[in-house]
Amino acid sequence: MTEAAHAAPLLKLARELAAQIGARADRADKRGRLPSEDVHALKESGYLAISVPQAYGGLELPLRVCVEAQLELAQGSGSTAMVAAMPIHMIGAARENRQWAEADFERLCRILVEGGLINSCASEPTLGSPSRGGAFATQAVRTADGFCINGHKNWSTGGAHLTHLLVSLMLDGEVAQLLVPNHQPGVRWEPTWQHSLSLRASDSDDVYFENVIVPEDHLLRRSGAGSQKPGPNAWFPLMTAATYLGEAIAARDAAIRFALERVPTALGKSIATLPKIQRQIGEIDTSLQAARLLLLAAAGAWDARETNAWAQVVAAKHFANETAILATDLALRVVGGQAITGALPMERYFRDARGGITHPPSGDTALEIVGRAAIDALSAGA
Repeated sequence: MTEAAHAAPLLKLARELAAQIGARADRADKRGRLPSEDVHALKESGYLAISVPQAYGGLELPLRVCVEAQLELAQGSGSTAMVAAMPIHMIGAARENRQWAEADFERLCRILVEGGLINSCASEPTLGSPSRGGAFATQAVRTADGFCINGHKNWSTGGAHLTHLLVSLMLDGEVAQLLVPNHQPGVRWEPTWQHSLSLRASDSDDVYFENVIVPEDHLLRRSGAGSQKPGPNAWFPLMTAATYLGEAIAARDAAIRFALERVPTALGKSIATLPKIQRQIGEIDTSLQAARLLLLAAAGAWDARETNAWAQVVAAKHFANETAILATDLALRVVGGQAITGALPMERYFRDARGGITHPPSGDTALEIVGRAAIDALSAGA
């Protein structure tokens, strides 16, 4: 099948899933817990395997199609969409830049195809962003049975719903990664995320490893002689940005529905007829259209291996995240006082969009990457 032939049914699936998880999103946000029904729907639908190679049972779809589907899914629930984004981006990036031995890569793909849910456990309370390097406090030591793991990870999206964890740690003085089946003896989850600002229902909780034993063949990779640092990963910034932008699109739709239904007695007609409201919605929609187009164009450039694709990815990610923040703020202003009461999902969209500032590359770093690329491109042509 062609890319277009795969895209149409996937987008239909993403919209159907968005409707399902959207019906549970407000309650899940108020409880601060990821619904098990959402996880079941993701697994059973095959959505988690959209980036898995066809040879291993997946759809092997390009980044652009996956980003477009994520924009649809996130309109139902940003928290659940972020849970889905994690394995999709990891496998998509590994498909391009094999960071694991082929047998291990196949094993991870098969887990997703067969109904598993995987995420990386790298962040630690004292480490900061793993993307900036540094030694992990989590340690593994060799034993007669394989490896014994002790440590503490946070920001582990999916939490106890995960079936497998990719744990980054120190082994013999080197950075290594071990595959740990969740709920092994000694794996303990603490629900620490439910009162966070953003994505409260993503179960991005803390996990503790207390003398957890895994076999030797669960060692996926380690640094050292001959190891190479992987190249840029466009899947992570674009899939996460699509999640926040998708929620901003949902905020626009909710604001429009409110404007159509809101009929003040003093006005005698819906506020959607007011030029002020139309201008505000026009500002929201213009920014969202631009961000969506830039996001898809950057993903297409990455798929096509364009020479300046990484700078396009960073620019699109940065713009999409900033646009999501702006659009959800403007949507609050359209709705007014009811937007902050909790009776509408507006304040959830507003809070969730702020999560985008935490994902690298962000802020000044993102703008520096884009700026250097522009300078280098013009210098090369001078």
